[in-house]
Amino acid sequence: MSPKPRSLGQQLAAGARERARRGLHTAVHATWQWIQRQGEITPHTPGRRRFAYLGEGACIGFPVGAIYGEPWISIGDHTLVGTHVTISAGFVPGLDLGPDVVVSIGSSCSLGRGTHIVGHQSIEIGDDVFTGPNVYITDQNHTYGDPAMPIGRQWPENNPVVIGDGCWIGTGAIILPGTRLGRNVAVAGGAVVRGEFPDHSVIGGVPAKVLRTYDEENGWQPPLRNSPLMSLDELAALSVDGLEGLQLLQDKLREEAG
Repeated sequence: MSPKPRSLGQQLAAGARERARRGLHTAVHATWQWIQRQGEITPHTPGRRRFAYLGEGACIGFPVGAIYGEPWISIGDHTLVGTHVTISAGFVPGLDLGPDVVVSIGSSCSLGRGTHIVGHQSIEIGDDVFTGPNVYITDQNHTYGDPAMPIGRQWPENNPVVIGDGCWIGTGAIILPGTRLGRNVAVAGGAVVRGEFPDHSVIGGVPAKVLRTYDEENGWQPPLRNSPLMSLDELAALSVDGLEGLQLLQDKLREEAG
């Protein structure tokens, strides 16, 4: 049995409801974008005054995560902090942590959405460090030496963390107290990292181990499977060309995929 055709009045009413729905949709998203823009913390907003340093061109996305201990947090020029990122110094807001910066994040970094950086003694993140989403970095952990006491009530131990310039930290990686990453270290997603790792290495696993290293005489060992699409100089040139450069890179990736 075929459906009964709608009258002209019903069609007009349905069209009006659809236009209203589209208008509301547009208004909601436009309002949310405005709220996100107004909620960002930048060097040109009042929130900058709480930090030890918030560099020129830096931006903390909104909604923010739990950010406190700002007088002991330094964020370098042109560093982008994603939404829902927690950056904390100390146990709770309002503590006096002394004269030195506790969490130092370098210039031109990018911290992925949902990342947590929890500092109590010293976390130093170099320049040009990128993280995927939901990375966890801390310089403190609870001890478990007393079997009669709940672990959460045992006295914590601090051990400084240093992440060198140019590192990439994959999604969901955990950087534990005492970790020292050299320059341009790639950390696989989901890795649990503790210890010292050399410049130009690739690490991964639980616990993380060195998977690949580089030296000028032998190159990458084990060797990389594929030659790069373009040289580092070409890639750097594309990165300053904005959308046009990204489109060229996307085209090259599509060509390689066949």
